[in-house]
Amino acid sequence: MSFVQALVPAEHASKHLLAVPEGASASLPQLAGAWFADVGWMREPASAPRKMAGARFRGMQAATPSEASGPGRLQVGTEHCADGPFTVSAEQVAHFGITGPAQVWPLGRGDGLVDVRGARASAYDDRDGIARAFASGLPQGEELRVVQWTVAVARKLGGAVLADGRHLLRPDPSGAVDLSLYSAHPVPAADMLAMMRSLVGTAHVELEETTPDGGTRYQLVGATPYDGAIVVQSERVERVPRALVALEWREYGPFAYHLGWRPHEPYELQVEEPSGVHVIARARMRAMLARLALLLHSRAQGVFVDDGAFLATVAEVERRTDGGVAPARAWV
Repeated sequence: MSFVQALVPAEHASKHLLAVPEGASASLPQLAGAWFADVGWMREPASAPRKMAGARFRGMQAATPSEASGPGRLQVGTEHCADGPFTVSAEQVAHFGITGPAQVWPLGRGDGLVDVRGARASAYDDRDGIARAFASGLPQGEELRVVQWTVAVARKLGGAVLADGRHLLRPDPSGAVDLSLYSAHPVPAADMLAMMRSLVGTAHVELEETTPDGGTRYQLVGATPYDGAIVVQSERVERVPRALVALEWREYGPFAYHLGWRPHEPYELQVEEPSGVHVIARARMRAMLARLALLLHSRAQGVFVDDGAFLATVAEVERRTDGGVAPARAWV
């Protein structure tokens, strides 16, 4: 039996395998909905025992078996689906960089056909390692979107991907730096500048203009000599990310605040293994940008969306500030 067949049944061994820490699978439908319009259970996986209703039964569960048995099948896009979850031990996924037991989801075409691949990549270095994994021919169309989604999910949840059941893609969760806040409340450029200057004293207004609808669009930059710059863009938008559609519109709004990092060497944002200097600067600016995002949230409320187009909770953003990797203010 091969290594992959020890993770999933043989019929799934050549698919794209998404491995996530045990317990994280519950968020998979929501994460798929952030990228794809056609998401839904074709067959639900075995669920936990049904809870009894009423105060006298609080904490008790019904003894009747679940209606579903075995792995489920989640439609992801119009042609592809994810089967699972298949639970594996910590030892089986140790080299994936996952601590503790994990769950594996094979993703492939729902009709059993094989996706058509395109030409060889012209370059074999990209942030996610996709060109490296598919050196003989790149995925096309929806399959490429599925592969990109699995890598984004692995980055968010601390998981890994085996492309075609062979090539390991293990995105660094700390590589996710940028954040966007969607809010119902406008924040003037002067107020945003004051928040930025509490972290980067040299922050300044790079652009401020009136839009055709009478609103204001602006861009602020807070540059540091060693770690690059924090860039904040504010605008009123007519369309919001798909991830927000699942929420009540009252929880967010039309005012979008995009908080990003502009490193001294921007090309390193697009390589799978950036330099040590880039990684150190990224860690410091990731924490500082998260602090700015929390300051903005305390003023405008709203909902965070991370750079993988997924919803991010305040607790997730707060965890980015842990570890003491960045000072309270940037060196200027």
